[in-house]
Formats: sequence, structure tokens, C-alpha cells
Amino acid sequence: TKDQVIASANSTVTLVEDEPENDPWALPDIEGTGVKWSEMSTKEKILSILFSIGKIALLLGFLYMFVCSLDVLSSAFQLVGGKAAGDIFKDNSVLSNPVAGLVIGVLVTVMVQSSSTSSSIIVSMVSSGLMGVKSAIPIIMGANIGTSVTNTIVAMMQAGDRNEFRRAFAGATVHDFFNWLSVIVLLPLEIASQYLYRLTNLIVESFNLQSGEDAPDLLKVITDPVTKGIIQLDKSVINDIATGDSSAKNKSLIKIWCKSFTNVTVQNVTVQGPENCTEFCWTDGNVTFTLKNVSHKIGIEKCNHIFVNTSLNDLAVGLILLALSLLVLCSCLILIVKLLNSMLKGKVASVIKKIINTDFPFPFAWVTGYIAILVGAGMTFIVQSSSVFTSAITPLVGIGVISIERAYPLTLGSNIGTTTTAILAALASPGDTLANSLQIALCHFFFNISGILLWYPIPFTRVPIRLAKGLGDWTAKYRWFAVVYLILCFFILPLTVFGLSVAGWQVLAGVGVPILVLAIVVIIINIMQSKCPRFLPNVLKTWDFLPVWMHSLKPWDKIITSMTNFCKHRCCCCCKCCQNTNDQDSDLSKNQVISPEVYENPIALENEQEDYNKNEEPNGQIKISTTNL
Repeated sequence: TKDQVIASANSTVTLVEDEPENDPWALPDIEGTGVKWSEMSTKEKILSILFSIGKIALLLGFLYMFVCSLDVLSSAFQLVGGKAAGDIFKDNSVLSNPVAGLVIGVLVTVMVQSSSTSSSIIVSMVSSGLMGVKSAIPIIMGANIGTSVTNTIVAMMQAGDRNEFRRAFAGATVHDFFNWLSVIVLLPLEIASQYLYRLTNLIVESFNLQSGEDAPDLLKVITDPVTKGIIQLDKSVINDIATGDSSAKNKSLIKIWCKSFTNVTVQNVTVQGPENCTEFCWTDGNVTFTLKNVSHKIGIEKCNHIFVNTSLNDLAVGLILLALSLLVLCSCLILIVKLLNSMLKGKVASVIKKIINTDFPFPFAWVTGYIAILVGAGMTFIVQSSSVFTSAITPLVGIGVISIERAYPLTLGSNIGTTTTAILAALASPGDTLANSLQIALCHFFFNISGILLWYPIPFTRVPIRLAKGLGDWTAKYRWFAVVYLILCFFILPLTVFGLSVAGWQVLAGVGVPILVLAIVVIIINIMQSKCPRFLPNVLKTWDFLPVWMHSLKPWDKIITSMTNFCKHRCCCCCKCCQNTNDQDSDLSKNQVISPEVYENPIALENEQEDYNKNEEPNGQIKISTTNL
């Protein structure tokens, strides 16, 4: 009967909602497909092994191209914004403000897509005496935040599948939340007590340090044959701009000569006046001359990359490389995910997933996370890039091989691994600049150690995991919000704070303090609404007293969806073929019929109405899918 059909449908929905596998954060079950190994013939077994070897080779090839594209992407960002980054570092009046220094570290690292590049600029400035260690500490903190933008961009490539995108974006942004929360706590603590400066200063003074050799860059050895054939940069130009060399602004970052020698000659040069002479001077009329050693770099052997003889400027080359590297990066990532999905099936995948995500037996369960931290640090030290390591595990989180809870300690270990590389690089500095260089590297190291002590040992304090999951739920429901988050956290917010910092402490405090107080009050009220609403007045138990657009993304989602549909409709109208398709859809909408089973089932009728609303176009037409028909 009709009542029995409705009751059956209702009971089915209740059972599905109660099933544990409907948890969006539960790792998907990996089931075996195809013929079992024991049932295969010898020929089928050989072919299966050959196919598996071929897939592994393809996976390694795509992973190699993925890493190379990240390197080229970094070079592209340096060509587009490297000189601007050098100019930002040059303004010492702004760098004296710790908040401004923090956002400068974020912006510069985002612009050059490399925390090692921004860190090397900071070390160069500290070594040359243009910036003190105290002023450099907030910039190092900002560089720690900026380096996490790469894996956040990588996570957006999995937006096609809602659940994969939920897990991948949460796995990437858990790095962001850890860095931001650590800065929120440790930057005020450093300003008040200077504990990082004092601690690292004691360590540096307690050892008789000597200059060492450069640390081997294992990743560069592997990727250089490809990336050096595409583009090579003279990164010293950015350092020269940051250290105040005005002539460096007219130099190109594109390296032309790979082998050269410097010829030093004594020339007559003019000075502003006799008071500026330090050596022999003479005057000819109103002009004062002196003798000075002038160095000229003479090229011996040209580089062999594609753009060595180009007539394009740095910006044009940077934009070309940016588009191409993003295309290759996205293509490789999609293919890597496809290959992993095809390979990680059956018992092998189940074993891999179980090994990665299973804790040790009860008395030693707490050790598992710390081993994961050591693994993350070791892997990052091997590849010498935290961006590469975190970007590589992001797709694995998305497809469900690695859980968010396991990705979190791996990411924390990656933060430590990238600082050990900086320490080894600092040990290779000359003796007169070794102390300051090492102190900055140690500040970076102990900053990450302090963050881990804050947000990992006690399970209750692992706030970044909960925040990342909440953001993952939002972005899975409203996928456009991922782009908003990326632009807001890594561009608009740092640029706004930087602009207020340039205006002065008074302006920054006058605008920032009220906003910060309001944010804290909102967070406290949200926590009380979920934990203890009885202590709140009735009006604050919910946010319903505010306009809907202020406490919900639904109105914004409608606007953005309408704009997207409108743009699609307008683009389709430009094409005659699309116009004919729209006409057919319009004819279908006139003949829409609700099937009898939908009429009898109120749940199906409700789903039908939701599909009807979702497919409604701004011009009033209805796009009917085959499911509706």
C-alpha cells in the first residue's frame, strides 16, 4: 500500500544514516577487484606483474614530473615577483615592526614559492648587518606560514570528487592551521620575552663553531637535468636588491652565462664631495674624482636553457612558465591520483593503509605519532623540500590511504626536516657570519619545536585537526570557498596588515585591535553555543538575530552559483550548437512528468524538488537531467 511504501522508505533512510560508513571522514574500504591471484593462469600472472611494473614506472615518472613542475613553478613566481620581494625586504623601517615582518615573510614566500629562497634572503641580510636577528625572527615565522600555500593549491586539484576533496583539503590545511596557531601564540611571546633569541644566542655562544661545507641537495641532483633545460635563475639579483644594490634592479633574473670570471680594474670614479673621499682624490672644476676598483663579470660559456636568448622580459617569461608549470602540475597530479586509485586495490592496498594508519599496542600507542614525526622529518631532509613532501602526501590523504590523524604528525615532522636543512646550510657560511646565520636557522628550528609542544603531545590540544576537518566540511559543501580561503589567508589578509603597518603602529593598532577583540568574542560565543548555551542570554544562543548572509554561506552560495550558471548560459548562447541544445532542454522542461513512483514516495518527491531547484537557470529555463526523466 501507499503507507507501507512510505514507511519502508523512511525506515531505509534511518538505517543508512545510522551506518558508520556514512561518516565522511572514515577511510573508504578498499575492495579487491578482478580475478584472484590463485585463480590466474601462469600467463595471466606474468601479464599482471608486467602491468604492475608498468604502473609503478608511470607513477614514478609522473611523480618526477610533478616535482620538476614544482621547481619550475617556484622559478616562475620568482620571475614574476622576485624583484618586488627584494624591494619589500629592503624597507628596514617596516621590518622593525614584528607584525609587518610576519606578513612580509608570508607574502615573500608566497611570491617566490620557496621558503628556502626567502630564508636565504633573510640570512644574507642578517649576515651583511642590514637587519638584526631580532627583526628577522618574525619574518622566519611568516616564511613558515607561506610555504604551506603549495600543498593547499595541490589539494584544490581534487575538487572533482566531493569526499576526496574534503579529505585532501583538510589534509593540506592542517599545515596552515598549525602554522597560524603557532604564530598567534609564539609571536606575542617572542615580543614580550624574546625567548627564541635568548635561547638560540646561548646555544651559538656555547660552541666554538667553524665554517663547514655546503649540504648536499639531493633533490636538485635529480631534477636539475630537466629544470635547468627549461629555466635557470640568478638568485643573487634578489639578494642584491634586498641588500641595497640599486644597479640590481635593472638586471634580469634569467641567467645567461653559466661560466664567467670577474675582471677587476682600477678606474676614475666621481664622488659627491671631498668629504666622501676615503683615499686619494682630486678635483677637476666642480667634479671630485677618486680611484676605485671596479669589477666586470665576463661571460665564458652560455647556459643551455630555453629562454637563454629570449627578448622577453622577466614578467612575460614568468607568466609563461607559471601557466605551463600549473598545467603540468595539475595533469601529473590527476594522473597520479588515477594511477594510485588503480594500484591501491585489494589486499596490498589494505595492508599499506593498515600499516600507515594503525597505532602500536595500547601501552605504546602514544609512540606512533612521534615515529610519524621522525618519518616526516627524515623524508623532508632527503628531498630537502617541505613543499614537495606535503604536496606528495596530500593526494594520498584525498583518496583515503592516509588519515588526517596520521597526516598531521607527518606534516609536523616535515616542518622540522626543512629547518635541519637550513641549519646545515648555515654551517657552510663563512666564519665571520656563521654565528648570525646559525642563530636564525636555530630560531626556525625551535619555533617549530615549540609549536609541536603546543599542539601535539596532548590529544586535546590537537586543535589544527578539528579546524581542518571543519574547513574540509565547508569546502566539500561549498567548493568555491576553497578559492576564497586561499586568496583571503595568503594574499588579502597579509596585504591588508602590511598596508596598515606601513601607515604606522597607531593605524595598525586602531584598526587591528577592535577586529581582533571582535574575533575573540565571536569565537568564545561559538564555543559557548555548542558547549554550554545555558550561560548565554537568549539572544546569543543562536546567530539568527543577524542577517543570514552574516552567519551562513548559503546566500553567498546562491549568488555565486547564479553567477556561474549565468556565465555558462551566456557562453553557451555564443555557440549555435549550444543554442540548439538549450532549445532542446527548454522543450524537455515543458514536457516534464513526475513518475508514479516519485509521486507515491514523498522522499523521492523531495529529492525531485531539490534537483528541480538546483538545475534552475537564471533565465527561468529548467535543465532536466536523465535522472529526473
